[in-house]
Amino acid sequence: MDLFSRSWTALLAAVAELSEEDFERPSGCAGWRVRDLVCHLVIDAQDVLITLVTPSGTEPTADAVTYWTLLDEPPTGEDPLDALIPRLAAAYGPPRWLTFHLDDVGSAAGRAARLADPALRVSTQEKVLTVGDYLSAYVLEWTLHHLDLIAHLPSAAEPPAEALAAARALLERIAGAPFPARFSDKDALLIGTGRRTPTDAETAALSGLAAHLPLILG
Repeated sequence: MDLFSRSWTALLAAVAELSEEDFERPSGCAGWRVRDLVCHLVIDAQDVLITLVTPSGTEPTADAVTYWTLLDEPPTGEDPLDALIPRLAAAYGPPRWLTFHLDDVGSAAGRAARLADPALRVSTQEKVLTVGDYLSAYVLEWTLHHLDLIAHLPSAAEPPAEALAAARALLERIAGAPFPARFSDKDALLIGTGRRTPTDAETAALSGLAAHLPLILG
C-alpha cells in the first residue's frame, strides 16, 4: 500500500515538472509521445478508482503475479484503445489541461488507495484479487511508466529506489527466475520488458532466461 502511494506520487510529480516542450518528446512506449503516455495515465487512474469501488464476494482468482498476462507480441498501436490514446491526448489541447486532469483524477486515485482495506476483494478484467495484490501489481505499472516518461529526459527524476526494487522483485516472480545480481533494478526492468536491448555481455549473464525475454505485460 505504501509503495503504491510512493511510486504514484513520484510519477505525478515527474509529470508536474514537465515543460510544454517535453510533452512532444518521444516516450519509452513505442509510437507514443510523452503527451500520449500522460493521457494513458489518466485512464490508468480511472481504472484504479473503478476497481477499488468494485468489490467481489468470491474468492480471489489472481494475485499480483497472475494479474499480468504475458503477450506474444508487443503492442502495435492497432488495438482500438491504443489507437484512441493519441487522438484523445491531442483533444486536450495545451498540456496544462491534460496535467490538470491527471492531477485531479490521480490525486483521487491516490486517496482511494490509502483508504482501501488491503484484504478487500475486488474485481477487474474478469479477475478477482485482494486490494493489496491489485495495488502491488500497480507498483510495477507506475514504475515502468515512470521510466517510459523520462526515457528521453535525462535530467528528470527517476522512480524511487524502493519502487524500482519492488517492481524488479515482482517482474522476477512473473519471469519465474531472478535477473543477474549485476543488473541494476532499472536495467532489469528495461531489459526484462523489452524496453532496452541487452548487450552481448548482458545476454550471456542472463543465460537461459534470455530465451524467455522480453516479458510483454498486458
